[in-house]
Amino acid sequence: MGWKEAAEPVLTRMPAVQRPEGHVPFKRKLTWTAGILVLYFFLTNIGLFGMESGAGDDLFGEFRAVLAGEQGSLMQVGIGPIVTASIVMQLLGGANLLGLDTDDPRDQVLYQGLQKLLVIVMTALTALPMVFAGGFLPPQQSLTLGGFTFDQTQIQALMFTQIFIGGVLILYMDEVVSKWGVGSGIGLFIIAGVSQKLVTGFIQPAEGGFFYDWYRIFTGQVEVGSLVAGDGLYTLLLQDGHIIALFTTLLIFGIVVYAESVRVEIPLSHARVKGARGRFPVKLIYASVLPMILVRALQANVQFIGQILNRQTGDASTIALLGRELPWLGVYDSQGQPVSGFFYYTAPIYSPNDWMWWTGEVAQQAWMVMIRISIDLTFMVIGGAIFAIFWVETTNMGPEATARQIQNSGMQIPGFRQNVGVIEKVMERYIPQVTVIGGALVGILAVWANMLGTIGAVTGTGLLLAVSITYKLYEEIAEEQMMEMHPMMRQMFGKE
Repeated sequence: MGWKEAAEPVLTRMPAVQRPEGHVPFKRKLTWTAGILVLYFFLTNIGLFGMESGAGDDLFGEFRAVLAGEQGSLMQVGIGPIVTASIVMQLLGGANLLGLDTDDPRDQVLYQGLQKLLVIVMTALTALPMVFAGGFLPPQQSLTLGGFTFDQTQIQALMFTQIFIGGVLILYMDEVVSKWGVGSGIGLFIIAGVSQKLVTGFIQPAEGGFFYDWYRIFTGQVEVGSLVAGDGLYTLLLQDGHIIALFTTLLIFGIVVYAESVRVEIPLSHARVKGARGRFPVKLIYASVLPMILVRALQANVQFIGQILNRQTGDASTIALLGRELPWLGVYDSQGQPVSGFFYYTAPIYSPNDWMWWTGEVAQQAWMVMIRISIDLTFMVIGGAIFAIFWVETTNMGPEATARQIQNSGMQIPGFRQNVGVIEKVMERYIPQVTVIGGALVGILAVWANMLGTIGAVTGTGLLLAVSITYKLYEEIAEEQMMEMHPMMRQMFGKE
C-alpha cells in the first residue's frame, strides 16, 4: 500500500470551505471579501488571554509586513505557517517526490488535503517556541478564572491554544476569500497590514512620522541648507531617512505599476469563429511578486531558529550548543539582534541604519556589512528566480499548462497549426525567460528598497507585495465587472 492509499482517509476528510456551485455575483464576492477583511482586523485587535500586558518580543519582527498578523494577538502567527507549508509543498512537488498528478481530481483533493494538514502542523510548530521559549510571549504570573487558578504552565497552554485557533482561522479565512471573494486571503491580509503601516507612517504626529519632519522645517528646528551631522538635511535624509523613504516609496509604486504593464502579447485567433481574435499577455513580472513571500519566509524561518537558539543560552550573547559557545553561529546584542556570525550575515538588510557604516550608526566593520549585503542580494535574486519558476509550474502558468488552456478555449496562434505541442514550443520562447528575469528583478527591487527605507518601515518586500497585489486585485475586479456585464463571456472563459 502506497502513502496515498494510507493517507487518503485522513486527507479527504480535512475540513474545507465548499466551492460555489454556480456563478457568484460580483457584489456578493465583494461582500465576502470585505467581511473577511473586517474579521481579520477584529482578530488582530484581540489580545492573547493570559499574556503579560505590553511585554514580549515579536519573533517575526521586521518580517511582519510580509507575514501579516499582529504581535500578541490571536493572529500571532499570521500567514507564516501557510507560506512555510507552501514552500515545502513546492519543493516536494518540484522534485516529484509526492507522486501526485494535479490534473487528476483525486490527486488534487489529496494535494489540497496534504497542504492543509501541513499548515496545521506548521501552526503548532510555530506557536510552541513562541509560547514556551522565554521572552517572546511572557505569561502572567497567575490567573484566576471562574474560581479556578491557573499556574504558569497552564497559562502557557491556554495561550498556545489561542494562537493555534487563530492560525487555523486564518487558513480558512484565506480559503473563503479564494473561493467566494475576490483575489486571495493571503494577498488581502498583506495589503491590510502594509496599508495600515503606510498610513501610520504618514500621519503619525509624534517624532518618527513623515509630517513631523516638515513641522520641524517650518518651525525652524532644522536648517534645510545644513549638511552638518545631527542637523539639517543630514538628519532628514540619513539619520531619520523620512525624505528618502518617501521618494523610495513613490518610486517603488511607479516601477511596479510600469513593470506590470510591460508585456509580450502573443496574438491569438479562434479556430472556428472567423474574426474572433485575442492576445495572450506574458508580463515582465509573469509570476507576480508572490514568490517573494516564499523567499522572505525562508529567511524569516532561519532567523526564527537563531532567535530560539539565542534564548536558550540564557543571559549569554553567544549562541551555545551542548555547553559550547559558537560565536561563528551567532552573537546577539541586548536587543536580541545578531551582530556577527552566520545569523548576522544571513539576516536581510532592513533599513539604512543596517548598512551605512560611515554614519556611526553601524557597529560592524565595512567588510562585514558588504558581505551581509552581498548575501542578501544573492539570496533574493537567485531565490526570487527559483521560487518564480516553482510558482509558475505549480499554479498552471507554465508553457505546457498554458498551451492546454489555449487549445481548450478553441484559440490558436495565427500561422501555426492548432496543436498543443506547437503552442507549447511558442510559449517556451517567452515564459521561462521572462519568469527568471521577473523573479530576479523583483529580488533586486526588494533589497534596494530595504536599503533606502520606506514610509512606515513596511520594508521593500512588503511594499512590493502590496503594490503588485493591489494592481492585480484591480485587474480582477475589472474582469469580474466585465463578466457581470456580459454573461456570455463567463461561458467563453469557463467562469460559469
